[in-house]
Amino acid sequence: MPIEAAFIVPHPPLIVPQIGRGEEKKVIKTIRSYEQVADEIARLKPDTIIITSPHSVMYGDYFHISPGEGARGSFAQFRAPQVSFDEKYDTELVSLIEQYAQYAGLPAGTQGERDPMLDHGTMVPLYFIRQKYQGGRIVRIGLSGLPFAMHYELGRLIKKAATTLGRRAVFVASGDLSHKLQAYGPYGFAKEGPEYDRRLMDVCSRAAFSELLRFDEGFCDKAAECGHRSFIIMAGALDGVSVTPNPLSHEDITGVGYGVITFHPKEEEQMSNDPYVNLARQTVELYIKEGRVPKVTDDLPREMLDTQAGAFVSIHKNGDLRGCIGTILATKQNLAEEIISNAVSASTKDPRFPPITREELKDLEINVDVLSEPEQISSTNELDVKRYGVIVSHGYRRGLLLPDLEGVDTVEQQIQIAMMKGGISPDEEITLHRFEVIRHV
Repeated sequence: MPIEAAFIVPHPPLIVPQIGRGEEKKVIKTIRSYEQVADEIARLKPDTIIITSPHSVMYGDYFHISPGEGARGSFAQFRAPQVSFDEKYDTELVSLIEQYAQYAGLPAGTQGERDPMLDHGTMVPLYFIRQKYQGGRIVRIGLSGLPFAMHYELGRLIKKAATTLGRRAVFVASGDLSHKLQAYGPYGFAKEGPEYDRRLMDVCSRAAFSELLRFDEGFCDKAAECGHRSFIIMAGALDGVSVTPNPLSHEDITGVGYGVITFHPKEEEQMSNDPYVNLARQTVELYIKEGRVPKVTDDLPREMLDTQAGAFVSIHKNGDLRGCIGTILATKQNLAEEIISNAVSASTKDPRFPPITREELKDLEINVDVLSEPEQISSTNELDVKRYGVIVSHGYRRGLLLPDLEGVDTVEQQIQIAMMKGGISPDEEITLHRFEVIRHV
């Protein structure tokens, strides 16, 4: 598991005793929570501590990753120069993240360093961590003005790079919540402030990370939040990982929201509560291990035995796609046979990937999407990217795209991607069908 744990933490310099000079006691719950975070990191003894900070170098159209062998910093600007840091960077991991971003066309890298000194969004978490754990190099990453979905994708690339290098890493998402919680606070009060904090704590306390991408950016601006993009990068780094969230505290005494939440990956659970997913997993494991498929038995749910429908089986490994094969319409006697057939194909016959091996079985996440019968439509106004998948046809060529996919936010995007998958050029006349999906995870 490359990301051993992740943490949402605030960064008010006030909570450092040498700066607060007694005032830090006003937010003692936050301090106690921070100490628990530091204890948990110390127990894990990670190779690398990845920190995303809103106060590192930030560009509107680029993610800055701090370059070089390391960096120093102190709280001199907060009248505590005696509290200083001398941190070493994980240069190998930085380099690989940059490479993966380049391959993916994501604007991220080590160019454009304006100030090599550590920022307080990085140093406040390190202050507490270094009280308990001196090991581990760091990776420091700034935010950007780019869309939320691109922050999530950066997180996925960070996880991919850490996995490739075999790093045992923890992810520290540094960021305050709303700055407009109290009239006496430094930024005054806005009704969006308390609403943002409530929603953010609720979403993250459920580890419902996809909901972070659905926050309206205008709403976030009115709430004067600080760390939302930081939290989204963290969510991307946990993509495909089932975690146990633990909200430790939330305080708004200063007029600024301070939230502390921990996320630890769950122990491997191969069996799901969903019989559709269990049938697909059983098929993949039996076929890879023994070259045979399970029999359809009467103890399966009646809808799997009595229904015919198209279905897609998607397989991910450490959050990355490892195989996906499906049928638009039913081709088998019942849905159970459809799932079995497509599970075999997704694990061994997806032309984009080599067949899955026995060694990979323990690392796989499997989903099953059951499709309604497609219906022809006459206008794009009848589409909804969250509700409907789309089939775009021209002659014998056709491309399909499932609904509610990360990064696909408009009908135009949905149709364009489906046309590309079907090898259909923009100037060709097309026919549209829509369908609905029941997703089993």
